[in-house]
Amino acid sequence: MSFASKIVLHSRSGYRPELDALVEAFVCAKVAFVAVVGVDASRLEDIVDELCIGDGSAPYELLTSSHTDESLQEVIDFANSLSLFTGDVQVIEF
Repeated sequence: MSFASKIVLHSRSGYRPELDALVEAFVCAKVAFVAVVGVDASRLEDIVDELCIGDGSAPYELLTSSHTDESLQEVIDFANSLSLFTGDVQVIEF
């Protein structure tokens, strides 16, 4: 599966085990940034970070952020403003 370099993960229901495989796909696609907004955004950001670190032997560097009190559009605008990473922002409903 192909992903943009900047992802906004819009959480509708909080953590589900499918997140693990999704983060693995982000790593394989060399995603650079993931912003989480919605239900349990802060917790999901922590889980994404933990999955990228793994056992520590080969951590994947992924910039993450969580946005608990912001709208989806505000987070999309934030992701678009990140000049450190080029490319479009992809919204993934989770």
